[in-house]
Amino acid sequence: DMRLEGWRRGFRDRLASESLPALLRSVGFRTATISPFAERHGAWWFYAGFSEMYNTGMGGMESAEHVTPTVLDWIERNAQEDNWFLHVNYWDPHTPYRAPPEFGNPFEGGPLPDWITEEALAEHQQAVGPHTARDVAMWDATTDPKYPRYPGEIRDMGDLRRMIDGYDCGIRYMDDHIGQLLGALDRQGVLDDLAVIISSDHAENMGEFGIYGEHATADQSRPRTDTCRAVRARAPPRLGWSQLRAGRASGRGMRPGVSRAQPVRPRMPAIGAVWSLALHADPSRWVPAVSRRDAVRRRAGPPRAT
Repeated sequence: DMRLEGWRRGFRDRLASESLPALLRSVGFRTATISPFAERHGAWWFYAGFSEMYNTGMGGMESAEHVTPTVLDWIERNAQEDNWFLHVNYWDPHTPYRAPPEFGNPFEGGPLPDWITEEALAEHQQAVGPHTARDVAMWDATTDPKYPRYPGEIRDMGDLRRMIDGYDCGIRYMDDHIGQLLGALDRQGVLDDLAVIISSDHAENMGEFGIYGEHATADQSRPRTDTCRAVRARAPPRLGWSQLRAGRASGRGMRPGVSRAQPVRPRMPAIGAVWSLALHADPSRWVPAVSRRDAVRRRAGPPRAT
């Protein structure tokens, strides 16, 4: 839950003006989200700043094929308009790993992380607690036949492969669906006017500290993408996104090792200076003069003029 603001709270809370979608809406952007996150966590503040909210209705158990049709419909109806911000929530890299069986396994036979040896796994199996090797399903080793890619227990190297392949397949399956969205935007002729940002609310342990399929540790050993959101904002005509582009994805997928069998084509530009977009509307003043840390701490004003 968001921290209560206490007696200083006005008629509206701070998220009404300080959340990213609220900031964008304040400078004329149409803001929309396609996500069940608020209902999943009872976190209704999540919708702050959005003018349109589409709940895909499965409480975070959606697979990409349940989300993409709603996004494609929105793109078809709205892509030609100027100044919009569309937030899309995919869940496929989240537990339980759910890529459809017909997707197959493009990573079959690829190498596993070399540090998880049989000896390391044997040590992990001695641990007790949520999301350890013996209790991957949080409190026990329960499995669900609807999710064959997600084992309830890591008993041997075969289970380890099923776990890691299931995670990688979820990322790859989601990536293919993001490709569908970019294809739709390209057909609308607006792709060159967009900033496409892939973000994540947390990463995933895959054996680090003996933990599997969880995001319980905050450390550099979890550089993996989990719940992913595709954010799209129409750039103003005075400044093309190519001028802000800091680089591109490596083309090796969304985490190290995701392309163990075949590379994932890079589909999303990495935008280095887009943070200033949330701080000021005048494109002539969009310079990365304020750090994200300071902005999140609410201690910084808009970027300085150039």
